[in-house]
Amino acid sequence: MPTLKLMGTDTVLGQISDAQLQFLIDQLEEEHSEDKDYYLNQETLTMFEEQGCDAELLALLRKAIGDADEIDIEWE
Repeated sequence: MPTLKLMGTDTVLGQISDAQLQFLIDQLEEEHSEDKDYYLNQETLTMFEEQGCDAELLALLRKAIGDADEIDIEWE
């Protein structure tokens, strides 16, 4: 199972399913084929909700971003 972390830290946000990871890959821009990190902001989460994002993934990301304007996440 893929694990989401705050980029550049050891802070684990949680494990996600392969389908949830595929949603992120499909929705977010990758700079190259090996890219495993993403920038998120509140507007991105609103877009995810409108695109039918899995409720558990959306809740995990909302908790991760909290009151911040933006975060960078990575998966492994």
